Amino acid sequence: MQGLRIIFAGTPDFAAPALAALIEAGHKIVLVLTQPDRPSGRGMKLKASPVKELALQHGIEVFQPETLKDASAQSRIEETSADVMIVAAYGLIIPTNVLNMPRLGCYNIHASLLPRWRGAAPIQRSLLAGDKETGVTIMEVVPALDAGAMISKGIVTITELDTAQTLHDALAKTGAELMVQAMEKLSKNGALDSTPQDESLVTYAEKLQKSEATIDWNKSADAISKQVRAFNPFPVATAILNGEVCRIWMATKKPGEGRAGKVMATNETIDVACGEDVLCIHELQLPGGKRLKAREFLTGRQLTVGTQFE
Repeated sequence: MQGLRIIFAGTPDFAAPALAALIEAGHKIVLVLTQPDRPSGRGMKLKASPVKELALQHGIEVFQPETLKDASAQSRIEETSADVMIVAAYGLIIPTNVLNMPRLGCYNIHASLLPRWRGAAPIQRSLLAGDKETGVTIMEVVPALDAGAMISKGIVTITELDTAQTLHDALAKTGAELMVQAMEKLSKNGALDSTPQDESLVTYAEKLQKSEATIDWNKSADAISKQVRAFNPFPVATAILNGEVCRIWMATKKPGEGRAGKVMATNETIDVACGEDVLCIHELQLPGGKRLKAREFLTGRQLTVGTQFE
């Protein structure tokens, strides 16, 4: 296989495995586009994106414009004479004329089985909706949001223990593998077969709001478990325990009944009655404390049966 000249546009952890896999596959990454360094941590020091850090480790040129609408940014991209652009959670709008620059097109790694869950938070929305499976779609990049024709898909099963973090990691790995396969075909054939999306099946994954993280104990344990797992690692589901905001990191459901929010049992899990069934809290965290397993949390704390979560 003759390696392609690739522009890689990506920013967060989700994108890094794909960049690493393309480098390993022997392609020439002529330029990495990633978002500008952002303040991070308690000191609010500027922090490079995971994609930038990986690119620099491999001696790849990095370009971090605030926008791709400027003529100077566009000329920088055009002068690379790239065969293809690959996009993975880049975070900036790519103008149509930039999409037209690579000789063989632009392709995106999207973390859902399109046309289901176009938009900003496909992983979290698939968990909240109770989907049995999700996956990755390799697609053509077009000006409309996640509307391009589909090249290939990889399915990932969703279990009752999956969180947004575990699915994120599985989907990032799957996306990297699929993109390498697609680029191998593109290198051999000069084009990729694609299938248009069925617009009648489109659903939108709206951006998460922190307000969605507050637990309503009148909901079913099933719904609250999905909420907890969808919001791990961000923004993390919360409830009030003894007047403090308690972050709940992991929870499953089991049959049972009681007054909504009431602690029913404390052992390996903290079992709390819901509007329907019982929520088994596996991991939680109080302000200023560490994220703890339920058993560790209960050590030295007076959390008794009958305590009320709000």
